[in-house]
Amino acid sequence: MADLNATRTVQRRYKRIAGVYDTQEALLERLLFARLRRSLWSRVRGQTVLEVGVGTGKNAVYYPADVRMVAIDLVPEMATRAARRIAESNARADVALMDAQALALKDGSFDTVVATFVFCSVPDPVAGLRELRRVLRPGGQLLLLEHVRAEQPFLGALMDLLNPVASCMMGANINRRTVDNVRAAGFELTGVAKHAGIIRLIESKR
Repeated sequence: MADLNATRTVQRRYKRIAGVYDTQEALLERLLFARLRRSLWSRVRGQTVLEVGVGTGKNAVYYPADVRMVAIDLVPEMATRAARRIAESNARADVALMDAQALALKDGSFDTVVATFVFCSVPDPVAGLRELRRVLRPGGQLLLLEHVRAEQPFLGALMDLLNPVASCMMGANINRRTVDNVRAAGFELTGVAKHAGIIRLIESKR
């Protein structure tokens, strides 16, 4: 059972920053994230695709054509911006409000699930990842782009120390061990690419 208080806290934090979210990430988006998003989405396979944590819709320009796209987010203010951006990009997707920890979706209903910089914020990341596994068909793929806790002991410890402040200000935890969480959720890892020290492009399958 998801911790409703923790979920509401995440909602409040992202509601607060929804209007400035794109601006505060603009430089990193231009220098690195856009390239990695393009690479991630180029790996999508199948005819049914779920994007978890659509945010303001930054991935809309990479949505594959001729697939059934569903895009969800926890925060209404984010989902509204995403729906607008999806329409402006001429992409097609059904946008819905939903909690990654408790998806109102049928078992085995998607060929691919994609999330970018989402599992730093889900209160119970393993529970959320298990839900993604549930809605994937057998053999379906999970594609994640995430920042993770640094592997270097000193930097990792520093991220642990700073995490309470960072998560309060930005909504995201900076010390998640997302590769380990993917394994713990029952996925089979098929690839982990490292970028810029703490960024991981994670490929796995059910």
